[in-house]
Amino acid sequence: MKAIQFEEYGGPEVLEMKEFTKPQPDEGEVVLKVEAIGVNYADTARREGAYVVPTPLPFIPGAEVAGVVEEVGADVTTVNKGDRVVTLIEKGGYAEYVTANAHTLISIPEGVASETAVALPLQGLTAYHIITTMGHLEKGETILVHAGAGGVGSLAIQLANHFGAGMVIATASTEEKLQLAKDLGADAVVNYTESNWREQVLEATGGKGVDVALEMAGGDVFHETVKCMRSFGRVVVYGVASGEPALMYPSGLMNRNLSVIGFFLPQIMKRRELLMSSMKELLMLTQSGDLKLTIGGVYPLSEAANVHELLQGRKTKGKLVLVP
Repeated sequence: MKAIQFEEYGGPEVLEMKEFTKPQPDEGEVVLKVEAIGVNYADTARREGAYVVPTPLPFIPGAEVAGVVEEVGADVTTVNKGDRVVTLIEKGGYAEYVTANAHTLISIPEGVASETAVALPLQGLTAYHIITTMGHLEKGETILVHAGAGGVGSLAIQLANHFGAGMVIATASTEEKLQLAKDLGADAVVNYTESNWREQVLEATGGKGVDVALEMAGGDVFHETVKCMRSFGRVVVYGVASGEPALMYPSGLMNRNLSVIGFFLPQIMKRRELLMSSMKELLMLTQSGDLKLTIGGVYPLSEAANVHELLQGRKTKGKLVLVP
C-alpha cells in the first residue's frame, strides 16, 4: 500500500509518498480500506516536531479516517466486513489502509459521504466539547467563536445555536470568511485583523461582554479575549495557532470570577461513552441537515505536502480532506 511519511521534522516538503506492507489486524482490531482522511493543524505540528506530545521518527501522520471494514480481527463482534465507519486513530491515517480498534468505530449513516463524515472526529468533537463539556454553555448565553470560518469555528457557530446560545459572535480575517460565519448562523461578526476588534465585540454585547469564548490563537488574542468576558465568563483554550504563548496572571481573573479552561481532545477519547455518544449525535445532526459541514477541498493523498502548505497559509475555508 501507499502512505505519506516523514523521516525528519520540517516544512511540507518532508512529506513523502512511500510503499508499505498492508497491515494485518491484531485481536480486537480491524483493517480499514481508507476512503477519506481529515487534515488538521495537529498533522502540521507533528510534521514540525512541535506537537504537544513527542512525535517519533519516522512517522505517518493522520488521525481522522473514514472507510470500509476490509478485515476483521479475532474477537471482533461489533462490526462486520463491508461496514462504512469513521474513527480516530493515534497515527498512520495518511495511507490506503489502516488498523483501528473495533471499539472506536462509529457507523456512518446512510446519505453521509465519507468525505463529510471524516470532517467530524477531530473538529466536530472539539467544537462539541469546548461548548458543552468545558464551556458549559447555558441557554441564552453569549458565546465568542474565534476563526469562525475555520474547521472548528464553522461547526462551533452551528452547535452553539443548536445548544441554545442567545447570541453568537464570530471573528474572521476577511470579508468572505465573515460572510460565511454569518451564513452559518453568527449573529455578529468581527474582523480580528482590525486593531479595535475587542471593542467591536463588546459593542455587539451592549458592553456586557460574553459568557463563553473559544480561543485557539494564543498571544495577544488570548489577552484581548479575556477582556471581552463578563462576570462568571469561561474562556476555553484549545490551541495556540499563532505559536505565541500567553503569559497569564491568575489573580487577574478574580475580580470578575473568570475561568480559563484547557481542552485536549485525547482526554475525551479516553472516556469512551462520552466520545461515542457525542460522535453519534454529530453524525445524526449531519444526516438531518441541521449541521452543515464546510469542505474546503478534497485532494489526492499524493498532494499532502501542498495541502499542508494551503492549511498553514490560511488560504482555505472549512475542512481539507485527502483521498487515497
